Amino acid sequence: MVSPRLVAKIETEEPTLSLAVLIDADNAQAAVIEGLLAEIARFGEATVKRIYGDFTAPTSASWKKVLQKYAIKPIQQFAYTTGKNATDSTMIIDAMDLLYTRKFNGFCLITSDSDFTGLAMRIREEGLTVLGFGEKKTPMAFRNACHKFIFTEVLRPTQEDEQNDSPQLSEKHKKSSEPQASSSPPPSNNIFPEKFILTALDQSTDDTGWAQLGTFGSYLTKLQPDFDSRLYGYKKLSDLVKAKNNLFQTEEREAPSGNQKILYIRAK
Repeated sequence: MVSPRLVAKIETEEPTLSLAVLIDADNAQAAVIEGLLAEIARFGEATVKRIYGDFTAPTSASWKKVLQKYAIKPIQQFAYTTGKNATDSTMIIDAMDLLYTRKFNGFCLITSDSDFTGLAMRIREEGLTVLGFGEKKTPMAFRNACHKFIFTEVLRPTQEDEQNDSPQLSEKHKKSSEPQASSSPPPSNNIFPEKFILTALDQSTDDTGWAQLGTFGSYLTKLQPDFDSRLYGYKKLSDLVKAKNNLFQTEEREAPSGNQKILYIRAK
């Protein structure tokens, strides 16, 4: 069952969780750190940020460049025996120590390693939210053990982002990038799961046949923790349903408070 706090986050778009962020340096790329922390900030506050690995090894050189900038505490773990991953054990022990402090609402586990499946399940048993982050190669067992799993490929900076960050190129690309953002989405190699989406929508609708976008989004996550509209070229779920006007009908209604509008959808 998805944590009520996570559902509240999906529906209100407000950070609600105090999170412990644990990174497996052996199975995560430093190139995604900026996008990763920005994504985590959507769910709550990263109260603890720790990364585990052997930082004397050449493979960890990229991580050493960003640790200080993003205030991530490195936990050095030497490889005592060839072929054995001591990093996993240290990270799991630390996670359990943090769990028993009862100071956190959830954990962010950044790894593509299935060895953390048991840890994710144990944290869930305590009633806390588990957010997983990893590459597409991440085994399905770990993905499904999390309340929500996000592929780090969608967090990598795009060529357009890098150009816009450059002072010399930002003005040059500003005009050309704005029209593109409002037209077609970036190409995606992923097959759109139309049948799954429509089935989830059918289960989310009320007696009138309409579903609130937040309810629909939370139900998608319950059924498939790694579902992400960005995998199909859309930044938000609302962008996806509006673009797929051959499948969905959308309607904006005023919230009971009258301060905002809520998007409702139904199948055509």
